[in-house]
Amino acid sequence: MAAPSGITITCDEFLEFQHIRKPIQSNFFKESIKKLRLIDDRIIHTLNTTMPTATFEKGVDSANQCKHLYNDLITSHQQRGAAISNCIKVMSDKVSSLREKRSQNPDSLSIVKDLRKAQTVLRLMQTEVNVEEVVKDRSLKVFNERCRGVYKPPIT
Repeated sequence: MAAPSGITITCDEFLEFQHIRKPIQSNFFKESIKKLRLIDDRIIHTLNTTMPTATFEKGVDSANQCKHLYNDLITSHQQRGAAISNCIKVMSDKVSSLREKRSQNPDSLSIVKDLRKAQTVLRLMQTEVNVEEVVKDRSLKVFNERCRGVYKPPIT
Protein backbone atom coordinates (compact mmCIF):
# COMPACT_ATOMS: atom_id res chain seq x y z
CA MET A 1 0.00 0.00 0.00
CA ALA A 2 1.66 3.16 -1.16
CA ALA A 3 1.28 6.56 0.37
CA PRO A 4 -1.18 8.78 -1.46
CA SER A 5 1.12 10.54 -3.87
CA GLY A 6 -1.33 13.05 -5.31
CA ILE A 7 -1.72 14.91 -2.03
CA THR A 8 0.17 18.12 -1.56
CA ILE A 9 -0.11 19.97 1.68
CA THR A 10 -0.11 23.71 1.61
CA CYS A 11 -0.34 25.79 4.74
CA ASP A 12 -2.44 28.54 3.19
CA GLU A 13 -5.81 26.91 3.77
CA PHE A 14 -4.91 25.95 7.32
CA LEU A 15 -3.48 29.36 8.09
CA GLU A 16 -6.56 31.11 6.77
CA PHE A 17 -8.87 29.35 9.23
CA GLN A 18 -8.95 32.44 11.37
CA HIS A 19 -10.68 34.36 8.57
CA ILE A 20 -12.94 31.63 7.21
CA ARG A 21 -16.07 30.58 9.03
CA LYS A 22 -16.65 27.35 7.12
CA PRO A 23 -15.39 24.40 9.21
CA ILE A 24 -14.72 22.26 6.14
CA GLN A 25 -12.07 24.65 4.82
CA SER A 26 -10.54 25.22 8.24
CA ASN A 27 -9.53 21.58 8.54
CA PHE A 28 -7.75 21.24 5.20
CA PHE A 29 -4.30 20.78 6.73
CA LYS A 30 -5.53 18.18 9.22
CA GLU A 31 -7.44 16.31 6.51
CA SER A 32 -4.39 16.26 4.24
CA ILE A 33 -2.20 14.91 7.04
CA LYS A 34 -4.88 12.33 7.82
CA LYS A 35 -4.87 11.14 4.20
CA LEU A 36 -1.09 10.85 4.26
CA ARG A 37 -1.32 8.83 7.49
CA LEU A 38 -3.51 6.15 5.90
CA ILE A 39 -0.53 3.86 5.37
CA ASP A 40 0.30 4.09 9.08
CA ASP A 41 -3.32 3.65 10.13
CA ARG A 42 -3.67 0.52 8.00
CA ILE A 43 -0.27 -1.05 8.59
CA ILE A 44 -1.58 -4.05 10.55
CA HIS A 45 -4.14 -4.80 7.85
CA THR A 46 -1.51 -4.37 5.16
CA LEU A 47 0.90 -6.70 6.92
CA ASN A 48 -1.83 -9.28 7.48
CA THR A 49 -2.78 -9.29 3.81
CA THR A 50 0.73 -9.21 2.32
CA MET A 51 2.70 -11.33 4.77
CA PRO A 52 1.71 -14.98 4.70
CA THR A 53 1.58 -17.18 7.76
CA ALA A 54 4.05 -20.06 8.03
CA THR A 55 1.63 -22.44 6.29
CA PHE A 56 1.20 -20.27 3.21
CA GLU A 57 4.77 -18.98 2.88
CA LYS A 58 5.64 -20.89 -0.29
CA GLY A 59 5.75 -18.80 -3.43
CA VAL A 60 5.63 -15.43 -1.66
CA ASP A 61 8.66 -13.18 -1.50
CA SER A 62 8.25 -11.88 2.04
CA ALA A 63 11.52 -9.93 1.99
CA ASN A 64 10.44 -8.01 -1.11
CA GLN A 65 6.98 -7.34 0.37
CA CYS A 66 8.56 -5.98 3.56
CA LYS A 67 11.08 -3.90 1.63
CA HIS A 68 8.32 -2.33 -0.46
CA LEU A 69 6.19 -1.57 2.61
CA TYR A 70 9.18 -0.10 4.45
CA ASN A 71 9.98 2.20 1.51
CA ASP A 72 6.33 3.34 1.41
CA LEU A 73 6.37 4.03 5.15
CA ILE A 74 9.58 6.05 5.01
CA THR A 75 8.37 8.06 2.01
CA SER A 76 5.12 8.85 3.81
CA HIS A 77 6.96 9.86 7.00
CA GLN A 78 9.27 12.15 5.05
CA GLN A 79 6.40 13.80 3.16
CA ARG A 80 4.45 14.50 6.31
CA GLY A 81 7.51 15.67 8.23
CA ALA A 82 8.45 18.10 5.47
CA ALA A 83 4.89 19.43 5.22
CA ILE A 84 4.56 19.96 8.96
CA SER A 85 8.01 21.59 9.22
CA ASN A 86 7.21 23.89 6.32
CA CYS A 87 3.92 24.97 7.88
CA ILE A 88 5.60 25.60 11.23
CA LYS A 89 8.20 27.77 9.49
CA VAL A 90 5.53 29.73 7.63
CA MET A 91 3.51 30.23 10.81
CA SER A 92 6.59 31.21 12.84
CA ASP A 93 7.39 33.86 10.26
CA LYS A 94 3.83 35.14 10.48
CA VAL A 95 4.00 35.29 14.30
CA SER A 96 7.31 37.18 14.10
CA SER A 97 5.82 39.63 11.64
CA LEU A 98 2.80 40.21 13.88
CA ARG A 99 5.04 40.71 16.92
CA GLU A 100 6.96 43.33 14.99
CA LYS A 101 3.72 45.08 14.02
CA ARG A 102 2.55 44.94 17.64
CA SER A 103 5.79 46.55 18.84
CA GLN A 104 5.27 49.37 16.34
CA ASN A 105 1.62 49.80 17.23
CA PRO A 106 0.94 48.38 20.74
CA ASP A 107 -2.53 49.93 21.00
CA SER A 108 -3.99 48.09 18.00
CA LEU A 109 -6.42 45.45 19.24
CA SER A 110 -6.74 43.85 15.80
CA ILE A 111 -2.99 43.17 15.67
CA VAL A 112 -3.03 41.68 19.19
CA LYS A 113 -6.04 39.54 18.25
CA ASP A 114 -4.35 38.33 15.04
CA LEU A 115 -1.14 37.60 16.97
CA ARG A 116 -2.98 35.44 19.50
CA LYS A 117 -4.73 33.52 16.73
CA ALA A 118 -1.46 32.99 14.92
CA GLN A 119 0.23 31.79 18.10
CA THR A 120 -2.60 29.32 18.68
CA VAL A 121 -2.26 27.96 15.15
CA LEU A 122 1.50 27.67 15.61
CA ARG A 123 1.02 25.68 18.82
CA LEU A 124 -1.44 23.37 17.06
CA MET A 125 1.07 22.74 14.30
CA GLN A 126 3.83 22.10 16.83
CA THR A 127 1.67 19.45 18.51
CA GLU A 128 1.44 17.74 15.12
CA VAL A 129 5.19 17.09 15.37
CA ASN A 130 4.58 15.10 18.56
CA VAL A 131 1.64 13.25 17.03
CA GLU A 132 3.75 12.45 13.98
CA GLU A 133 6.51 11.00 16.17
CA VAL A 134 4.03 8.73 17.96
CA VAL A 135 2.50 7.56 14.67
CA LYS A 136 5.93 6.91 13.18
CA ASP A 137 7.15 4.95 16.23
CA ARG A 138 4.01 2.82 16.32
CA SER A 139 4.18 1.98 12.63
CA LEU A 140 7.85 1.08 12.70
CA LYS A 141 7.34 -1.05 15.81
CA VAL A 142 4.57 -3.06 14.14
CA PHE A 143 6.63 -3.32 10.95
CA ASN A 144 9.69 -4.59 12.84
CA GLU A 145 7.64 -7.15 14.77
CA ARG A 146 6.29 -8.70 11.58
CA CYS A 147 9.22 -8.28 9.19
CA ARG A 148 12.28 -8.64 11.40
CA GLY A 149 12.85 -12.26 10.34
CA VAL A 150 12.85 -11.58 6.59
CA TYR A 151 13.94 -7.98 6.05
CA LYS A 152 16.36 -5.72 7.87
CA PRO A 153 15.91 -2.05 6.93
CA PRO A 154 19.02 0.00 6.15
CA ILE A 155 20.44 2.00 9.04
CA THR A 156 19.67 5.68 8.58
